[in-house]
Amino acid sequence: MSYETINVDINQYYETVENFKKEGYEMMVDLTAVDWYRKKEPRFQVVVNLLSVSKNLRVILNVNVPDESLKIPSICEIYPGANFFEREVFDMFGIEFENHPELTRILMPDDWTGNPLRKDYGSGRIPVQFKNAPKVD
Repeated sequence: MSYETINVDINQYYETVENFKKEGYEMMVDLTAVDWYRKKEPRFQVVVNLLSVSKNLRVILNVNVPDESLKIPSICEIYPGANFFEREVFDMFGIEFENHPELTRILMPDDWTGNPLRKDYGSGRIPVQFKNAPKVD
């Protein structure tokens, strides 16, 4: 299977995804984000993996998300399966998907503060008590 990676301007993102759907890319396989903290500007990038089963082709779209707004169009109308992927990116990275049908947290509690997959998010410490080990305070 061959694939190509394309950098897409955020203003052309929705239209580009629509065009790939029309060209026969039946499946949105994955949608995630990357935090390039202290490595690239803008800091965040959304990565979308589309698949054409009929043509045996795959395309990966990289979209830089502006730091000042952290907003990108939702593609749920084109690929309904993007719903939960977009919610996960919203929950873990804080990137908002405009016109999403129900953009709410999916992994963390609703009252959680912060976005755990951001590279500047503190890792914290949780004491673990192993079986037959001395008690940890």
